[in-house]
Amino acid sequence: MLMSYPVRHRRSRRRPLVAALAAAALAAGALTGCSGEDGPESSVEAFLKGWRSGDLHAVGFIDPTGARVPADEVAKEIRALSGELAATPPELSRVGDAKITADLATARIQVTWTLPGQLRWAYESPVRLRHGEDDRWQVIWEPSVVQEKLEKGDRLALRRDAAPRAGVLDNAGAPIVTPRPVVRVGVQPSEVTDVKALVKQLDGAFKAIRPALVPPVDLADLPKRLSEADPGAFVEVVTLRDEAYRQIKPRIYDLPGTKFQADKLDLAPTREFARALLGSVDPAQADDLTAHPDRYVRGDLVGHGGLQGRYDDRLRGVPGQAVLIERPAPEGTTNPTDIEVFRSEPRAGQPLKTTLDVAAQNAADAALRGQARRSALVAVRISDGAVLAAANGPGPAGENLAFTAQVPPGSTFKVVSALALLDRGAVTPEATVNCPKRAEVDGRSFKNSDDFELGAVPFTTDFAKSCNTAFVALAPKLGPDGLATTGRTLGLEAEWDLGAEVFTGSVSANGGATEQAAAAIGQGTTVVSPLAMAAATAAVARGHWEQPKLVVDPAPAKPAPAGPALKTESVAALKTMMRAVVTGGTASALKGVPGEPVYGKTGTAEYDNNPAHTHAWFVGWQGDVAFAVFVEQGGPSTASAVPIADRFLRGLAAR
Repeated sequence: MLMSYPVRHRRSRRRPLVAALAAAALAAGALTGCSGEDGPESSVEAFLKGWRSGDLHAVGFIDPTGARVPADEVAKEIRALSGELAATPPELSRVGDAKITADLATARIQVTWTLPGQLRWAYESPVRLRHGEDDRWQVIWEPSVVQEKLEKGDRLALRRDAAPRAGVLDNAGAPIVTPRPVVRVGVQPSEVTDVKALVKQLDGAFKAIRPALVPPVDLADLPKRLSEADPGAFVEVVTLRDEAYRQIKPRIYDLPGTKFQADKLDLAPTREFARALLGSVDPAQADDLTAHPDRYVRGDLVGHGGLQGRYDDRLRGVPGQAVLIERPAPEGTTNPTDIEVFRSEPRAGQPLKTTLDVAAQNAADAALRGQARRSALVAVRISDGAVLAAANGPGPAGENLAFTAQVPPGSTFKVVSALALLDRGAVTPEATVNCPKRAEVDGRSFKNSDDFELGAVPFTTDFAKSCNTAFVALAPKLGPDGLATTGRTLGLEAEWDLGAEVFTGSVSANGGATEQAAAAIGQGTTVVSPLAMAAATAAVARGHWEQPKLVVDPAPAKPAPAGPALKTESVAALKTMMRAVVTGGTASALKGVPGEPVYGKTGTAEYDNNPAHTHAWFVGWQGDVAFAVFVEQGGPSTASAVPIADRFLRGLAAR
């Protein structure tokens, strides 16, 4: 037995050494854990993967007391805590290695939510773990893992703060659309003594308002709405501009049951003011919410059509957002708290500066007022190409015929034909060119309006009186592509970038003899828009073509370059001829317009195989303003387009 003591003694000396090594290893682990398969990091990675997928069965969970928590319960609670963010799980990643102390570890994770509008909210959150008896690291589940301020039963909620919408500005930098006074006209059912009589009186009053101030008001459903409303309710009938309300106030103010609420709405100077070009701003519609669920929410103001729609992102700005914590309330509901865990301030929209001139636009709108047919009037400043006005008559809402119509120009295209002939030396203003009633080309007959004839007269007279047969006879001198070549020097068919959709024209080229003859008088396959013709007219007045300008801030990225200088002699001759149209030709009704001399060209354009079916045109300029008038199915231009031009020019003179 004595021999055994030394052996036992040696064993007892080795045990303290092993214990010391183990202690050293544990102390090292208290600083940084290893990332091996048996470390807490693998459990954290499994937890993050399960959070994203919703399947947490690969992870063991306990609560802070050490009791086991089922994985399905954790997944359910994560969804509940996520609240309004649950539909878009966050991006998740581990930050560094876990810190281990004895059988406990703390890891840090980064949580990144994508909020509506692609706004990102990122933060770090701690995840605690315990080393279990099965040698696995278990996640200690607690609501603060999702966000450190969350408690059991809480949920994350979103609050949106709308950004101030910026305005569309005119050429002076003043907002076109700005808060303007309105009156909401309504009815209180309990005070109505005779619904039928009230509806009749309201209808008569609303119809007395100038159409420029209010669209037709439909009262057909008002009796039903009144019968279904609470007796003391305010049943809104219509919202009127203050000017319109004042027109009929004496007729409606004392009617039994009528009530009135003053308010302000963002409105243009008039209801018709460049309506199709500007577009509208309305509460988000179902289509908006469906197409852009990450951009709009119910109650947002959204630009529709025109500049408001095209530049909606710029004008509407960036809404502010806050993520709040909602706390449990009685009966299973939740209440918002003042606890904000994230906030982004709204960024106001940026204004859109245009070249529109309020006085010119009002004159253009007034000139088309009362027009029964689809029509357009566009005005361009000659000196710099600025679009001053773009008015549209009746037609589908949002249809900007002034910019996008694709219609034959008729005899207004004789401006292009005459310039092409003058450039080639094929004719001079004084040259005699016969004007018979009819001319035939390869079996097709061309005629003048009402079969007039002038006989052998100077070319200036042919132009001023708009003799088709004279131009048909001269058409072969232009060659197959002469019109297209000259048209391009006037900006037709070019790629324009002015901040709005525009059709720049398509000019007939390389056709047969009959097509060349038709093209010379603005028929055949040639089609243009009013803006394209106004820009071509401005080019003649200026001596070279420049792309029209509309949106100047932000400036268009790729405006078309200016055209070449036009031949001085040709332009001088053409100006003389265009003046003769007013002094003794088809637009002589404009002779008495006050102010500087008016130059122009009338046009009647057939649009099908029936000569009686024609559009009406007038293009011209006075002083620094070039313009084009178009009336769909307007018949003779002297009966429709020229009177509109007269009203427009007189409106400009009166400003």
